[in-house]
Parts: sequence; C-alpha cells; structure tokens
Amino acid sequence: MITFLRFSRAHTLIGTTVSLLALYLMAARHLDTSNWALFGITLFSCLCANVYITGLNQLTDVEIDRINKPYLPLASGAYSITTGYAIVGLALILAVATCFLYMPFLPATVIASILIGTAYSVPPIRLKRFHFWAAFCIIVVRGLIVNLLLYLHFRWWLGENPVVPTTVWLLTIAIFTFGIVIAWFKDLPDTEGDAAHGIRTLSLVKDRRWVFLVGAFVFRATLLGVGIFAWRIDHLGIALGQLALLAGFEYLGRRLDLDDQTSIGRFYQGVWMLFFLEYGIFAVFG
Repeated sequence: MITFLRFSRAHTLIGTTVSLLALYLMAARHLDTSNWALFGITLFSCLCANVYITGLNQLTDVEIDRINKPYLPLASGAYSITTGYAIVGLALILAVATCFLYMPFLPATVIASILIGTAYSVPPIRLKRFHFWAAFCIIVVRGLIVNLLLYLHFRWWLGENPVVPTTVWLLTIAIFTFGIVIAWFKDLPDTEGDAAHGIRTLSLVKDRRWVFLVGAFVFRATLLGVGIFAWRIDHLGIALGQLALLAGFEYLGRRLDLDDQTSIGRFYQGVWMLFFLEYGIFAVFG
C-alpha cells in the first residue's frame, strides 16, 4: 500500500479528495437534500484520473526520478515498468468508464484533466519541458477545471441551477494562485535531474531564490486580496482564514533553507498543507 501511495503521489490524492469534499459541501449547504453516492462515484472517478496522470508522469520520467526522486517506485525498482503501465491503464479505464455515469460536467472534468495530464508528460508534446506550459497545465486543472466544473456538477445533480456564486469564484482565484506557486515550488529540489535531461524549469531558467521570492510575493498578495474581498462581502470566517494561512506561510518560509534538499521538501509539503486548509476554510465558511 505504501508503494502504491508513493506511485500515485499521496499528497495529490489528498488534495483531490479535500477539494471535492469542499466543493460538494459548498454546493449542498443550502439545500434540503444530499447524495453521498454522487459524491462517492465522483471522487472515485477523479481519483482514478489522478492516479493515471501521476503514474504516467513517472513512466515518462524514470531516468530523471533516479536522480531527483530515487524513492519513487519505478525509479527504485519497487514497481516494474510493466506494473506501472498496468496501473496507469486500469486507472484510465476506470476513470473514463465511471465519469459518464453523471453527464455532462463530470465527463468534461475528467476527460479534460486526462488530456492535459497526457500532454504534460508524453512526447512529443511533453509540456513539462517548458516552465510556462508546465505551470499552465497545473493551474488550469487544479485552479479552473476542478473548482468550476465540479461545483457545477454537484449543483446540477443535486437539483439546482448550475450557477457559480461569488464564494466559489473567490475560491477559484485562491486555488489558481496556489496552482502557480505549487508549479513553481515543486521543481525547487529537482534542478540536478531536470538540468541533466533538458527540462527547463523556472528554477533553472532563473534560480531557486528568485523562484521563492516571486512565488512568495504572489502567494502573499493573493491571500491578502482574497481576505480583503471576503471581509468586504461579509465573509469574516474566510477573511480570518486567509490571515491564518498567511501566518502559516511565513512560518514555513522562515524555516526554509534553499541549499538543503530536506528543508525544501518540507517547505513544499507545507505549501500543500496550506492548499488543503484553504479548501477547508471555504467548506466551513464559504
């Protein structure tokens, strides 16, 4: 099980689960009905798509991961390439088969995510080679497709008109920025392997310090902006939540040593924790 979680990148599975739960709760909050079968099938389909995307990325990055992430199952030899392809193929079949149980927004979400994830990893397109397009893939899926289409999906199947309220737009803006920052920060510890295989990440085009400083500025500005706007529309809980996240980010930043791989990894996982908490804030107060 631990090997499978490493293969599927557990933090991304948690992120998918938390985001779907928050969006479901936001869609169902003011209704007199609930449909947990709807949530369960939606979650299963999206998790399968998640496993396909993360697994495919590892299948195309084995040599790079032997330098950057030697603990991953394919790079370490814990899984064979054949096993990797079997898991990815099964995940793809299950994701596509189950998403069509709930038309039209769930298939749009899953198929779009799969296509973008494939273009991210697979030659000859392999968008991850370019820092702009790599970030674009992440922010479009995490920031736009998941938040907007899945919220509309839940509202539609819970019997409401598919409209997007202000709080969901606010969440989308926040997660869009999280996606940018995560896309930039995820490559901070991977410069050696990326350089050896021609992957032009922002950490190589610029440098680690530049990426951190600019990413931190964007992150802080977004949290402050979302907090101020939430306060102005009388969502005090969301506003205070942004201040708490900002304090958490400052704590992570003070502990970061850009010359230490372990410190960078801890910082990156901490940013993912703030990502989870942002969804929690909107699930409770949105």
